Amino acid sequence: MQNYTLENGGLIIIKVLFTLKFQEEEYDRIRDLGYEVIFNSEGKKSTLDKMTQEELDSIDVLVTYNSFNKLDISKMKNLKFIQLGSTGFDQVPKDKIINRNIILSNNKGGYSIPMAEWIILNILQIYKNTKQFYLNQSNKIWQQDSTILDVYGKRIGFLGTGTIAMEAAKRLKSFGVEIWGCNTDGRDLKYFDKCVSKDSMNDIFKECDIVVSTMPATKETEKIINKEKFELMKNNSVFINVGRGKIVDEQDLIDYASKFKGIALDVFEEEPLSQDSPLWDMKNVIITPHNSWVSQQNSLRSFNLFYNNLKKFIDNKEPINIVEIKKGY
Repeated sequence: MQNYTLENGGLIIIKVLFTLKFQEEEYDRIRDLGYEVIFNSEGKKSTLDKMTQEELDSIDVLVTYNSFNKLDISKMKNLKFIQLGSTGFDQVPKDKIINRNIILSNNKGGYSIPMAEWIILNILQIYKNTKQFYLNQSNKIWQQDSTILDVYGKRIGFLGTGTIAMEAAKRLKSFGVEIWGCNTDGRDLKYFDKCVSKDSMNDIFKECDIVVSTMPATKETEKIINKEKFELMKNNSVFINVGRGKIVDEQDLIDYASKFKGIALDVFEEEPLSQDSPLWDMKNVIITPHNSWVSQQNSLRSFNLFYNNLKKFIDNKEPINIVEIKKGY
């Protein structure tokens, strides 16, 4: 087992700093790979900012969600690999990484299953008008609704065909829907009936009954979904955003909201969503507070990914989910 590195004839243990809490048995599994594990929470009781320079210098690997406001990685001269507990990496001080050849991996796929379930939940809620039924129940109103629709036979388009979209598409196939996807080059993928390139993105907006955004936020995608795209969409269609809030022009969405049968949003331009936002009061809008990723199984899924990547790293193999910072994903 490659649990040491040689330097000037001496043995130096590879140290990994976890700012995310796991069970001691799970840390033991990391130790069995050959690491010395150090835990220092990034939460309220964190003492990360109290670590000495000697302690910081000894860290080779950092496993964290967002400790960067308490931990100055520019002072960690031996840091070689950062494993994020998040998919997004807006919290990362990119300028402190790019010029140091530090490997940065994210938790891509770690939250895809609960997010896929959230997408399906909200498609069904909109098509079955459950929001109104819940309101009627709270007011003890017995009133049938003849506007309920089937999801069966509808065309669902995904903006982005990563793990979230793939997990959702896999599950949606059983509903008898047609699934389209938009990715960089229009490559075909399992579970998708048709894929188009980003240059043909407008086809998704024009032809699909339901449009689901799972795209990452980059300089190129900021506010890419705007009035021009909403103008293309069918009347009485559905728009869902579970990717990043900044890719949608929120004011344009508000202006076009009456066009849609339903809108489901888990992410917003600014979070938390301002109490003054008109979105709160729109009957056809479902709002959740960036909560779609939550699941009791997230810790297990995340740890398994971290374990496998730490094993690859100590075995001098390339970890998975390496982020290309300059590309933004």
